[in-house]
Order: sequence, then structure tokens, then C-alpha cells
Amino acid sequence: MEYVEPIRDKKQLENMKRYLKEQNLRDWLLFTLGINSGLRISDLLKLTIEDVKGKDRISLREQKTGKTKDFPLSDTCKKAIAEYLKSIDQTEGILFASRKGKGSKGTGAISRQQAYDILNKAAREVGVINKKNDISIGTHTLRKTFGYWAYKAGYDITKIQKLLNHSAPSVTLAYIGITKDQLDDIYVNLNL
Repeated sequence: MEYVEPIRDKKQLENMKRYLKEQNLRDWLLFTLGINSGLRISDLLKLTIEDVKGKDRISLREQKTGKTKDFPLSDTCKKAIAEYLKSIDQTEGILFASRKGKGSKGTGAISRQQAYDILNKAAREVGVINKKNDISIGTHTLRKTFGYWAYKAGYDITKIQKLLNHSAPSVTLAYIGITKDQLDDIYVNLNL
């Protein structure tokens, strides 16, 4: 399995959103909801229109852990959901529906592979992935990006750990790509 990274550059995040929105509103919503919720791709892909339409919160049972997850939707997510739902002629069913109708495991949703292909293509198109870097982007990038930007925004690592359901803050730091060298840099450069 390939190790994927969070997207650490705000401009690249915006470029990804813009590119995906121009290509397909469904894919843009997948990206937007993923980077703003920290949900695993398996949980994103099983969302239904009924789960999100007109809602302020999402409540679901995580596929991997079996635990209930209940969280509020940000304004960014609510606006993206509303825009996407306005563009489709559906009031119920799978949120991230496959155009072919069958989708992943007969659910009608796009597959994990399709989601990976969508994200990877967008990352290549906007230069997140290029010949000069060895960054790998995949479906887990969404979750890692959420954790990384929450950390960068100053949220306590133990809260992020809880949101991502990790066993220790050190696991979360490694997961979002904060290395010991980066932490040591604080000691070296603070100089109060």
C-alpha cells in the first residue's frame, strides 16, 4: 500500500477544489466534504442524500470501527452540499452515485478506486503531484488533510486525535506528517 500525504499548501487545496468543481460537482463535493470532515473514504461513499440534505449534522456508524460518529457540518460543507443537490435531479439515494448506476458493491456509489482516480488526476492536473516531488495523493489524503489543517489552525492535538480516533497524540502527529524534526525546529528557533 502506498503512503499518501496531506495537502499542505493552501493554494494547492484551492486549485484542487476549483479544478474538481469545473470537472464535476459530485467530485468537488467528495473532496470538499472529505477535507472538512476527516471521514474515511468508506464512510464518505456510503453517505446518502437523505444523510445530508438540509442537515446541520451528519450521524453515521463508522465502517472500520463500528463506532457512531456525529458531527456538525461547516458552512463550507453545507453550501457545497446545497449546490451539488441543486444540480442533480434526485431527492434520495446515494450521494456520490456512479454514473453507470451500479457502483461499488452494488450500492450505486462510486468505488474507492474511482475516488482514488478522481483525486489523483486532479492532483496531477493542478501540480500537487509533479515530476519534482515524490508526493503521493489518494483517498486517505482527504482525512490526513483535515487533520493537518486542524493542527496548523492551532487545535489541540489531543482533540484532533479524538476526532480521527487514534490511540495517541504521537500517532496523530505521524499520521498528518508532522515529524520529530519539525517539532525540534520549534525548540531551535523560538528563542524567547
